[in-house]
Amino acid sequence: MDFGVLSKRVKKLRDKLVAFTPTTCIERARIVTDFYKRKDIYKYPVVIQRAMVLDEILRKMTIIINEDELIVGNRGTNIRPGVIFPEMSVDWIEKELDTFETRNVDKFITPDSIKNELREVIIPFWKGKTVDERSLFYMPDDAINFLKSGCYSTARLKNGMGHFMPDYENVLKEGLSGIKNRAQEELNKLDFTVYENVKKANFLKAVIITSDAAIAFGRRFANKAKKMAKQEKNEKRIKELRAISNVCNRVPEFPANSFYEALQSLWFCHVIINLETDAMAISPGRFDQYMYPYFRRDINEELLTKEEARELLECLWIKFPEMVELWDESFARYSAGFGIGQNIILGGINSEGEDVTNELSYICLYATARLKITQPNLSVRIHNRTSNKFLKTVCEVIKVGTGMPQLFSDNVIIKLLINRGVLLKDARNYAILGCVEPTIPGKVTGNQAGGYINLPKLLELALNNGTCLLTNKKINVSTGNPRTFRTFEEIVISYKKQVEFAVKEAVKVLQSIELAYKDLLPTPFISSVIKDCIGRGKDVSKGGAVYNFSGLQGIGIGTVADSLAAIRKFVFEDNYLSIDTLLGALNKNFKGFELLQQKLINKAAKYGNDDDYVDILAKQALDIYFDEVEKYTTPRGGIYHPGAFSVSANVAHGLNVGATPDGRLARKPISDGVSPSPGRDVNGPTAVIKSVGKLDHIRASNGSLLNQRFHPMLLKDEKGLQSFAHLIRTYLLDLEGMHVQFNVVSSETLKKAQVNPNKYKNLIIRVAGYSAFFVDLSKELQEHIIERTEFNSFY
Repeated sequence: MDFGVLSKRVKKLRDKLVAFTPTTCIERARIVTDFYKRKDIYKYPVVIQRAMVLDEILRKMTIIINEDELIVGNRGTNIRPGVIFPEMSVDWIEKELDTFETRNVDKFITPDSIKNELREVIIPFWKGKTVDERSLFYMPDDAINFLKSGCYSTARLKNGMGHFMPDYENVLKEGLSGIKNRAQEELNKLDFTVYENVKKANFLKAVIITSDAAIAFGRRFANKAKKMAKQEKNEKRIKELRAISNVCNRVPEFPANSFYEALQSLWFCHVIINLETDAMAISPGRFDQYMYPYFRRDINEELLTKEEARELLECLWIKFPEMVELWDESFARYSAGFGIGQNIILGGINSEGEDVTNELSYICLYATARLKITQPNLSVRIHNRTSNKFLKTVCEVIKVGTGMPQLFSDNVIIKLLINRGVLLKDARNYAILGCVEPTIPGKVTGNQAGGYINLPKLLELALNNGTCLLTNKKINVSTGNPRTFRTFEEIVISYKKQVEFAVKEAVKVLQSIELAYKDLLPTPFISSVIKDCIGRGKDVSKGGAVYNFSGLQGIGIGTVADSLAAIRKFVFEDNYLSIDTLLGALNKNFKGFELLQQKLINKAAKYGNDDDYVDILAKQALDIYFDEVEKYTTPRGGIYHPGAFSVSANVAHGLNVGATPDGRLARKPISDGVSPSPGRDVNGPTAVIKSVGKLDHIRASNGSLLNQRFHPMLLKDEKGLQSFAHLIRTYLLDLEGMHVQFNVVSSETLKKAQVNPNKYKNLIIRVAGYSAFFVDLSKELQEHIIERTEFNSFY
């Protein structure tokens, strides 16, 4: 399929973006630190302080309009800024500052001047004042120890919550002036003899402050563009700068009146949100639905040609990869390759159950195919009435090789959301945030990325009575000596007890973190674009949203299932070896037990091959995890819901896991998402989807993720594309899988890219819920992707 070529403007913007190395930006940290040094601000409640500091940022930060840009708005002082948020955490910055440029993943150029200012001014001021320190103060000792165990990881101590979907549709319809007016109306109605209303008033005043600040931010760009137009010599650029000025004079203050204004208004709000919080997975959602009326009207009234509309959209697409997050190295490994999950989803049904794919859906697909960049994270909804034409176009775009779009089942996700208490009309309007997390646009907020529970580690502890194989130290609850177990069921019970303990400790961690956020980091601007915070007079951190979920991911289910199958077969059924011999081999990392290791790898049933013997164990092990997560409620009155995706955490968490009974060596990656272990799915992709379809995706309501990799030759002709589309429909609709994504790249190409990265610097691959440039990944993650089974046929 011919997707066309980029305009000269867009190509220049893309090339400049891709060539730019992310660079640490200290400007926001400097503004925030100077603000909090003032004595006069502490008379105000925290929510007002946070509104005032955002106002300070938006009025003082450097604003930039780059050459050729039509959509404007920057988060920092360079194209891809690693913005420092000192109020979150500074200890890790102090420890890792000198390695930002040399670490294995997500490198950031950091000049000495920035290092010096951080060390001498910013870090000393924030010591004792940060969210991570407050969180640890609230946390019981057992939960703090659990954080160090290798069983669980979370980024929420050092980074913002994120993982929500602003109500951009309403911003475009109402404008920030409308949101401000609603807040003022609610404020005017309050009876101040009611105690709770005093707190509501503070929140509503904060919303008004941030609305004014955001409006002023847009006006600053309008004035800058106007000044630049006066100095510009090129007539074409003069017209463009005047157009930018006119657009920025209207949005985000007023409702959007054109496609151009709608795109710009969205981007301004997106930038502002990412300046208020240091977080990932802030997602635009159903872009083709809420943008379509503006597109259609401009085209029908001949205010815009389709070529002009495409260029404007691609100018917006180019802005998304400018958003990068500077994390500590340990967490950077969990989303390696600057994956921050700005998810846009296309297609699907409306609240009446009708297909709503439209022309803009196709334009978005074409933009992703042409641009070949890693963000936005493009997704597509598939349902029973998805047209063959649309699905074929989707398959053609996947064939390009960016790992996008990823695909989701309307049938499954609507059911799973209703199962969690979401109204039918809201469930039908679902979108995906971050990697694979289902959400309701503009109505959900909370800690939906609460962290990763390392299920293979818990099985290791179940086999060693709570003792770590790698350190020989007791790190978890005692669940019995497996050498005394007489049945396989006792192994499963021991695993269940470890999962029960781990989930309970993880929830303790997350409840403490949420309380610290509630104390120190309310987000009034974000709250203003989430229903029904203004109506309830509550910040999102206090339960202002309609739905208040939190999520917790269980990872490594393929490794657990294969390990359980090997134990059941060789220890308890065939009596081929004793549990003592197996544990001895694991303790030695199979050194001296190489023949046993090969038998475990080659002769035991493996998940991903449509074999009920092991697939049922995968479901059982995952159901145990679901049972535990579903017990808990959030501080905001919502529920914890479980997920089964790993991003790239399976590689990082593998470093914490000893040798496993499936033959895997110590410290090697564990399986990702609900995917089979790499290289163990030997019966083709159809067998894989049959295995994965046996899991209960309805209960994995925070998302499940399936990776597959195809050789490009498999999709080379019409027959291959038809078979590909059939595979997708079968998995998502007939087998009720939730999600699937594809890499279309050969092992040979990936290996060549390792040897000659400069030649393959534009090679994009799908990691796990996000795409990244292959050369940006660590060697360990590259190897893991290469090890994934490469399919050359559909059966």
